[in-house]
Amino acid sequence: MTTVVTPISSARIAAVPPAPDTPRRVGGFGPPDAGVLAGCAGSALCLIWLVFTVGPYSAGPVGFLVSSYAAFLAIYWLVVRELDGPVLAGDRLMAVVVGSAALAMVVPLVLILGYVVIKGLPGLTWHLFTQTQEFVGPLSSATAGGAAHAIVGTLEQVGLACLISVPLGFLCAIFLNEIGGPLRRPVRIFVDAMSGVPTIVAGLFVYAFWVINFGFSGFAAAIAISISMLPIVTRTSEEVLRLVPDGLREASLALGGSEWRTTWGVVLPTARSGLVTAVILGVARAIGETAPLIATAFGNSVMNANPFSGAQAALPLYIYHLFTETPTASVQQRAWTGSLVLMILVLTLFTIARLIGRRAAPGRRMRGSMEAPATAANEGDA
Repeated sequence: MTTVVTPISSARIAAVPPAPDTPRRVGGFGPPDAGVLAGCAGSALCLIWLVFTVGPYSAGPVGFLVSSYAAFLAIYWLVVRELDGPVLAGDRLMAVVVGSAALAMVVPLVLILGYVVIKGLPGLTWHLFTQTQEFVGPLSSATAGGAAHAIVGTLEQVGLACLISVPLGFLCAIFLNEIGGPLRRPVRIFVDAMSGVPTIVAGLFVYAFWVINFGFSGFAAAIAISISMLPIVTRTSEEVLRLVPDGLREASLALGGSEWRTTWGVVLPTARSGLVTAVILGVARAIGETAPLIATAFGNSVMNANPFSGAQAALPLYIYHLFTETPTASVQQRAWTGSLVLMILVLTLFTIARLIGRRAAPGRRMRGSMEAPATAANEGDA
C-alpha cells in the first residue's frame, strides 16, 4: 500500500493564524517587572520635581512625597496596562498599594527599634541583670548598678497576670463561641467595653479596693494588668475558635463525644496556635503598662522577690522614674538601657511562645500519630 503525501500550498500555510502569545501569569514578578517599577518611580519623581521647580506650583516635603506617589501609581498603571493588559495592570497596582502600606508600617518600627538599640547599647553590661539601684545616686556613672529588681518584678507581675487573665479569657471565649445562650450578647458587650477602659482606671480601681486595705504589692499590679489583658485574650480567642471548622465538632459529636469533650479534645487543640497568639497579644499589652503600676506596685530601688508583700519594682516604672525624677545624662542613659532590656525581654517571651505554639501545632501532632502506626505496620511486616 502506497501512502500519498499531499503537498501543502504556501497560501494554505499563510492562512493558518499564528498561535496566540501565552498570557502572563497574574502575580508573577521578575527582573523586567522590577525594571518597569523602578523606571516608573524615577519618572514620577522627575515629573513632580519639574512641576514644583519650573511650574507655578510649590509644596513642602510632605506634598512632594504625596504628589510623587500619586504620579507613580498613575504612570505605573498606564505602563503595565500598555505592556500586559488591564487585568495585570490592576493586579500590579493593588500589589504596589499593599506593599507601600506594609512598608509604611515596617519603617517606623525599624526606626524606633534601631534608635532604642543605639541609645541603650552603651549602658548594657552584665551586672545590669544581677545588681539593683540600692546604692546608685544621681551622680553615679551610667553603668552603675543594675535593673535586676525591675526585671524580676516585671516577670512576676506579668506571670501572675497571665495566670489570672488567660484561663478566664479562654473560658469566656469558649462560652461566647461554643455554648452561647441569652447571656452571650451582654457578655460580649461587657468585654468590648472593657477593651476601651483606660489602664489608669484599672489601676485606681485596684488601689481603691486592694492597696488601701493591703498596701502596695506586685500582686496588686498583676490584678490591674490582668484587667487590661482580659478583653484582648477573650476577643482574640473567640475569633480563633470561630475558625475551627464545624465539621470537626460534628464528627466528634457523631462519634459519641460530649460537648465539653469535643471542646477540650478537638476544638482547643486545633486552635492551639491561635490561642498562643492571643496570649502573646495580651502580654504585649500588659508588659509595657506604666500607669496602673504607679498606683499598685509603686516601685522600689531594691530587690523584692515577694509579689504579695511590699512595694515592688518593674521595668516600666524603672524607666519612668529615671526619665522623670533626675534628668541627668547618666540617669537618662540608664533609662534608655532599661528600655532596651524591656524590648529584649518582650522579644524573648514572644520567641518562646512562638516555639511552644509551633511545637504544639495540631498538624505536627497528627502527622506524628499517623507515622507511628505506619512504622509499627512496617516492623510487623518485616
